[in-house]
Amino acid sequence: MIKRKAGWGLDHPNARSLHTVPVPRTGGLGLLMGVIVTWLCFSTVIPPIIWAGIGLLMVISLLDDIRHVPVWCRLLVHTFVAAAFSAVFLLTAYDWLIALGIMAAVIWMCNLYNFMDGSDGLAGGMTVIGFGYYGLFAYLAGDSDFAVINFSIAAAALAFLFYNFHPARIFMGDAGAIPLGFLAATLGILGWLNQLWSLWVPLLIFSPFIVDATVTLIKRLLRGDKIWQAHREHYYQRMVQSGLGHRNTALLGYALMLATGGCAVWAGTQGLRVQGWTVTVWVSFYLLLMFIADRNQKNQSNRG
Repeated sequence: MIKRKAGWGLDHPNARSLHTVPVPRTGGLGLLMGVIVTWLCFSTVIPPIIWAGIGLLMVISLLDDIRHVPVWCRLLVHTFVAAAFSAVFLLTAYDWLIALGIMAAVIWMCNLYNFMDGSDGLAGGMTVIGFGYYGLFAYLAGDSDFAVINFSIAAAALAFLFYNFHPARIFMGDAGAIPLGFLAATLGILGWLNQLWSLWVPLLIFSPFIVDATVTLIKRLLRGDKIWQAHREHYYQRMVQSGLGHRNTALLGYALMLATGGCAVWAGTQGLRVQGWTVTVWVSFYLLLMFIADRNQKNQSNRG
């Protein structure tokens, strides 16, 4: 995410922004520190690679928040962290192609979480709901420790949301969004490796983020746009600009994620047939939503 780096700790409006005045962007640091303190207090067992990954991503992202860090440098750190996680947990038990795919998924989740952190309350609320569902699923599956790990992230995000909901008084910043994307990916994969849920469950829970960011990236690639440049083409950005505003866009996002997460938790305990139909229905629903949104945008452009 490209920002204009003027003023320590402030997010100044740019070509991607939906805000019009500088806003502090250090909220993610407080959120993550709350998570870390909770993990230490509850003596939860966190794999060392998770600790190291969070630390490295916080450092490089904070540097980018303070003073612009080249894209290649950030991606190098993201790739190193994702590769290390994949090597530790997957290479010894799975084919290298699976490990490579998981590594790519972790890198993409880090970045798409950051891309989706562009509207008041959206990423904060999605963090509450997404990790809350992780914790609920883990608790129902009988893994209390893993449930605490995820519930603590949701609780810290809820405290942050009080200051981030519209009108936002503080932003998450890259130092919060990118490590949270890393945790969304890696904890989702660990739940799968620990046989708590199927691999599609975390994908469906975080699908509002994943679908928006992925489809937008693909469309920009097909048009030949420079994907690293700032823009306002995400579906959620278009919703804000269409007149819904930050508050209603966030609330609609919460409703969608509550629905996808609830279906994921329910279907994850059912047979393969029910799971398959659940995924099929949601894929069809997303295709319909995107078709309607793109058609409306095209009609408005033609009228203009």
